[in-house]
Amino acid sequence: MTITMDDSKITTLDQVQAFLESPEGLAFNRAGREELHIWIGGVLKRFDYFKLPRPGKGQVKAYLQRLSGLSRAQMTRLVTRYLLEGEIKPGYANCNRFVAKYTNRDKELLAETDNVHGRLSGPATRKILQRQYAVFSDKRFERLSDISSAHIYNLRSSRAYRQRAQTVAKTRSVCVSIGIRRKPEPQGRPGYIRVDTVHQGDLNGVKGVYHVNMVDAVLQWEIVLCVEAISEAHLAPVLEIALAMFPFVIVNFHSDNGGEFINGTIAKLLNKLLIEQTKSRSNRTNDNALVEGKNGSVIRKHMGHWHIEQKHASTINRFYQEHFNPYLNFHRPCGFATVTVDEKGRRTKKYKTYQTPYERLKMIVESEKNPQYLRKGVTIKALDKIAAHQTDNQAASTMQAARDRIFKKFVNAQ
Repeated sequence: MTITMDDSKITTLDQVQAFLESPEGLAFNRAGREELHIWIGGVLKRFDYFKLPRPGKGQVKAYLQRLSGLSRAQMTRLVTRYLLEGEIKPGYANCNRFVAKYTNRDKELLAETDNVHGRLSGPATRKILQRQYAVFSDKRFERLSDISSAHIYNLRSSRAYRQRAQTVAKTRSVCVSIGIRRKPEPQGRPGYIRVDTVHQGDLNGVKGVYHVNMVDAVLQWEIVLCVEAISEAHLAPVLEIALAMFPFVIVNFHSDNGGEFINGTIAKLLNKLLIEQTKSRSNRTNDNALVEGKNGSVIRKHMGHWHIEQKHASTINRFYQEHFNPYLNFHRPCGFATVTVDEKGRRTKKYKTYQTPYERLKMIVESEKNPQYLRKGVTIKALDKIAAHQTDNQAASTMQAARDRIFKKFVNAQ
């Protein structure tokens, strides 16, 4: 509680002690710091503070602290000031500062210049200010013609500048309306694919081919194709072919934020096929980790890092469609994690289950007794024939032999 009070009748230490023993809740009601300091000086003078014994001084200081709300250290400094100066005056810090060279009018001129030029960089703005004075003889810019590039940014933060500036705004992140920025949640259902590209090296400044890697998040069903470049013109037709190669219905298409997939052409294609497009979130490196892991463990392992000329893209594509993709999906086992959650909510993954992507697809379809995931015209019986056509070792050997043949062609063509 704060009240206005007159304590002039408290003149003895016994009265002070009685006040200190009373319930707390009273405070000095003041208009400002100067009034408080005058009151403290008056109390010290009234009790002849510096002639009191030590216990009496403690009582008076406690009394002053109680009513003023100041700390012990603050009160000690004020008492010391009263001892040295005979009175307590509000102290104001004397800050050393440079003499202001640029006036508010200069800041307004800078704002005017930024408004018409769209707020250029510091060095570019400095050049304009110099030209205004030196080339066009505008005397208003005499002081600004000597300004440094760094100090331009200081003036831009001033109030006079901000009141006139029309271009003051925070830097806006690039925002592309294509795709939803979130991690897909397939909930155990196939059809949620992750997509990425792998570049096959440069040589003397010449780009190599690009591999387009597409992996289903649940089945790890993988389709790899090759293009000469990752422009929209090259990617769109190949992407449509790749999506049709999956034996199940594609529901979601997830990529990183690269322009090869986040563009109007790809968005139009996916919209035509009724496929939702999502993209990775900022600072969430795991959003597309599955396909990025496959880039190294599958594509780099079999295709290497060395440069392959763009003219060989069609040859690699045939190899992928005829040998590589069937091997990956029907004969190459993948590890499927078993996730456990302890009492503290910590998730642990253990890879005890290894199946081919086709075995995983067959297990899901047969367990639900519902072939709704399969693309129209695709049956488990037809897929079984493909899986049984070769053993795993035979498929791997055939794939390796085909890869070696095309590599020899590449070497001979150089």
